[in-house]
Amino acid sequence: MSLNAYTKAQASAENSSETEYRLFAQVTRALMDAQETGATGTELMNALDWNRRMWSTLSTDCAAPGNQLPKETRAAIISLSIWVSKHTSLVARRKETVGPLIDINRSIMEGLALQAKNKATSAQESNSPTNVPAGGLTVG
Repeated sequence: MSLNAYTKAQASAENSSETEYRLFAQVTRALMDAQETGATGTELMNALDWNRRMWSTLSTDCAAPGNQLPKETRAAIISLSIWVSKHTSLVARRKETVGPLIDINRSIMEGLALQAKNKATSAQESNSPTNVPAGGLTVG
């Protein structure tokens, strides 16, 4: 199977939280790789740019009128995006480290993973045989 076919199949099987988690994981891995190798050039700048673009997209989406996230959640994401942008500039100028960007991304990933787990548990409970109405099924 080609990589494109695999990617399409994977994307169609994921819900939005899983897709967001996967993106955060890929971006965070790039930041971690840059940190672990002590990158200072193109590798670091590419990882920083990817992270900043991801956060900028999240912020833009949260500011959109049709966004259905709670107002407080949208405001928090927008605030984090602003912080990420400022911190990224400091990292690019070698005045700060990448670590806090990785930490923020990991925190978001933990929240997304918990959200997915809660959805799965909820779906599993709603399909459980223990939720059959009293009196059971009627054959008519």
